[in-house]
Amino acid sequence: MRIDERIASGTEPAFSFEFFPPKTDEGEANLETALHELARLEPTFVSVTYGAGGTPAERGKTIDIVSSIKATHGLEAMAHFTCVGASVDELRAVLDRMRDAGIENVLALRGDPPAGVDAKNWVAADGGLRYSRELIELIRADYDFAIGAACFPEVHLAAESAESDLRYTREKVDAGARFLVTQLFFDNDLYYDFVARARDAGIDVPIIPGIMPITNVKQVKRFTEMCGATIPPGLLRELELRSDQPDAVADFGVAYATMQCADLLANGAPGIHFYTLNRSPSTRAILSALRCLAPWRKAVSA
Repeated sequence: MRIDERIASGTEPAFSFEFFPPKTDEGEANLETALHELARLEPTFVSVTYGAGGTPAERGKTIDIVSSIKATHGLEAMAHFTCVGASVDELRAVLDRMRDAGIENVLALRGDPPAGVDAKNWVAADGGLRYSRELIELIRADYDFAIGAACFPEVHLAAESAESDLRYTREKVDAGARFLVTQLFFDNDLYYDFVARARDAGIDVPIIPGIMPITNVKQVKRFTEMCGATIPPGLLRELELRSDQPDAVADFGVAYATMQCADLLANGAPGIHFYTLNRSPSTRAILSALRCLAPWRKAVSA
């Protein structure tokens, strides 16, 4: 079923999980365990990404995992899809394979540039596309996928300004994106400000906040440096106080993400997209607590 339709028809906010294709036998086992445990929570959908560069082999593995998730776990699954390093003919071949595999949902992204290439200096492959908006136009013209796209509460690294970034986001929606998923963030005011500006700019599709439960201090620092997100000073201080206690970091990460998600849902967020990192315990704990609390119902009755 199309994800835009599932979001519109759901009786609760849209909860979703993001996974990535593993590269080792241990990683395969971790993914299967996470899928088994998280499937019990009956998410609205899950998504599967792939590594930077999006090689043909990586694209193929993404499609295989998405197909397996649908067949084995009965979950609606969405394939990430980028235009980095591929010609239009190659992109069409991948889209054909997705369609033939019964995949109905695609998250259209420009993708990360190859290692060592600055995001602002990246150039498209010969016969390829440069922007995710162009990729969305290609998909919408000849395929019947439900298309999602990314957005950036703290501004995309390659954007000239917050205003230009928002303009590009509007172009993606006008081209055919039916829902947006944000990059990770840890300050909800950034999300609220972005949504307000997006609505003023005429963007009317669901904007789903992307949340990553913190389980490792070095890891979250690395991720935020790579994508241009920030860690609020108070949160960073508490993390660093626990940096030599992995279990304490994970416990605090669950507590912080639960509060963050509850606030978002109480203030009208249409759902939560969890960046799971192929692990289930933190996400299971957070989502189970949210469903017990049901902050979205309290927001409606207030």
